[in-house]
Amino acid sequence: MFQAYSFRGKKDIPGDFLLVVAGEAEVVVAPNLASIHLGVISEGKTVLQAQQENATVITKVIQSLTKFAISKNQLQTFDYRVDSEYDFENGKQIFLGYKVTHLLQIKIDDLNRIGEVIDTAVQHGANYVANVQFMSKNNESIYQQALTAAVKNAVQKATAISAALKVHVNPVPIAVKETGTAGSPVITQPGSYVKGAVSTQIEPGQLIIKAAVTAKFFYKI
Repeated sequence: MFQAYSFRGKKDIPGDFLLVVAGEAEVVVAPNLASIHLGVISEGKTVLQAQQENATVITKVIQSLTKFAISKNQLQTFDYRVDSEYDFENGKQIFLGYKVTHLLQIKIDDLNRIGEVIDTAVQHGANYVANVQFMSKNNESIYQQALTAAVKNAVQKATAISAALKVHVNPVPIAVKETGTAGSPVITQPGSYVKGAVSTQIEPGQLIIKAAVTAKFFYKI
């Protein structure tokens, strides 16, 4: 983005024109933290039946994960609900029963064991797995690196534009506005996880942390 504004005639502004450019940068890093949503969905003719079955299975799932040294602050319930299920036949609503959903969010430091965690949970009754996300524990500091590079990119652009126009630009911007974000975690596509399946392979890939700014510079003809 490039914009130029004239301030000629205004003595209180130290320059004749204003140059506005966009600076962008990105940092590519390997993730060191993963988050998984998994849990148990149970059905029953009564709420009590569905709840009891769900509680029994989710307890087995949680206990099966203790061997991975997952602490309490790495495992939490993020969704628990009871739904009524209906079907329609000849235009009439037919009650089928109840569905109880108990979903956990699990954070894992050892990315090499993600597939093993999923397989173990499924083998002990988990029938819902989704939203495997990869993140960085140092996301903020990495974003600061990208932000610094974005500002430098804006300065480089302003210098290049001024050279092309054969004008003199002040390399120190009078204003910088942050317009980018720290980026989103990498999310794998939903898949099917069944008991007895071949060991699940999850590839963490790389994270791209982006930053963008808008910078304003004074320049003279």
